[in-house]
Amino acid sequence: MSAPDHPLRHRVARAINAEPDELCPALAGFGLFFCLFCGYFMLRPIREAMGIQGGVENLQWLFTATFVVMLIAVPLFGWLNSVVARVQFVDWVYGFFAINLLLFAVTFALHDDSVWLARTFYVWISVYNLYVVSVAWSLMADAFDSAQARRLFAFIAAGASVGGLIGPLISAFSIDVLGQAGLALFSAVLLLAALALKRYLMAWREYGGAGRPDSPPSESPRKPVAGNPFSGITKVLRSPYLLGVCLFVVLLATASTFLYFEQARLVAELFTTRGEQIRVFGLIDFAVQAGALVSQLFITGRIAQRFGVSSLLFAVPALVCAGFIGLALAPTFAMLAGLMIVRRIGEYAFIRPGREMLFAPLDAETKYKAKNFIDTVVYRGGDAISAWAKSLLDMLGQGTALVAVVGAVCAAIWAVTGWYLGRKADAGSEIAGKKQVS
Repeated sequence: MSAPDHPLRHRVARAINAEPDELCPALAGFGLFFCLFCGYFMLRPIREAMGIQGGVENLQWLFTATFVVMLIAVPLFGWLNSVVARVQFVDWVYGFFAINLLLFAVTFALHDDSVWLARTFYVWISVYNLYVVSVAWSLMADAFDSAQARRLFAFIAAGASVGGLIGPLISAFSIDVLGQAGLALFSAVLLLAALALKRYLMAWREYGGAGRPDSPPSESPRKPVAGNPFSGITKVLRSPYLLGVCLFVVLLATASTFLYFEQARLVAELFTTRGEQIRVFGLIDFAVQAGALVSQLFITGRIAQRFGVSSLLFAVPALVCAGFIGLALAPTFAMLAGLMIVRRIGEYAFIRPGREMLFAPLDAETKYKAKNFIDTVVYRGGDAISAWAKSLLDMLGQGTALVAVVGAVCAAIWAVTGWYLGRKADAGSEIAGKKQVS
């Protein structure tokens, strides 16, 4: 079932660091992430404006509410993963969220200016984003083997950046025409389109991906994932390696939250209407995705092959550490926006593909349940803790400088943790044998 030999196929495959027979699945993965991120980034500027509508001083409560919802959702998703065949799990998750988006579209049309609707949507989309993206990367780690992941994940992640480029533009230039209800409806359609691409990838897995006859043995995707609804948590707690991944994620969330709160505060001061705020957030998102796309297409995969995963997980935290030091010395909106853009470009282009490469060789229970717990509860727990820490730092009255100094220290620890995990992945210890996490 290999693809026909064609010079153009070879040239395109070579350009994206793929084998000719991997071109179509790589494009399918690219398209799946395009649909997810285009839909999300159409709604992200609305979320940011709604967060401001609910009060910048209340953001830590929204972060805490998101964490609590995650705690409730994780065992439910773990239960679903234990009773539904792995090949159908994404269908259930994305179908559920598509229905949610349709309900929000109706609610937006009826109660557009409700503060409590704004707060509910802010929490919901914060949960939605992590779940749909985490499940998508679990799917990729399931469909592609370890060697394919190193070559292809950067290009697949570029689909997220292209979607992240188009989504904010749609939001910025059509908000007055489609309104919030129309954007939510459009996002639901894109989520359903992602399901069609998922079906192709799981079919290809059997003859060209991680399930092909000459690949290492893997569990059947036609069976539910092993373990109980809480087995992902116990896997993490038993593995020093996965606990290291948790620390990396918490430090990532801390740096992100400190910058996010400062951005929200300054945007609320400088831009007074929701339309202006949505446009500002949309333009920042556009700049981020443009920079990430260039890196993903031409840099990330080749760096991972030549210098290893450690280079992807170390470089960005080190740059963020330097940026926080610069912010402490020059606490301006331009410096903050520049650091925010660099941090997010680095996360999308280097950190996210690098993190997902860590999971490609692991068993299905780790890929779906342990990974989902880390991507959701641990990440949002880091958000909530750092949100309250940021509020405490603000109460000390030292302004942006103190926040930046603490952020620089956290980013330095983050860089060391990333280097350690990357070296473990590059050496193959604790991963190839799977003994430490099974």
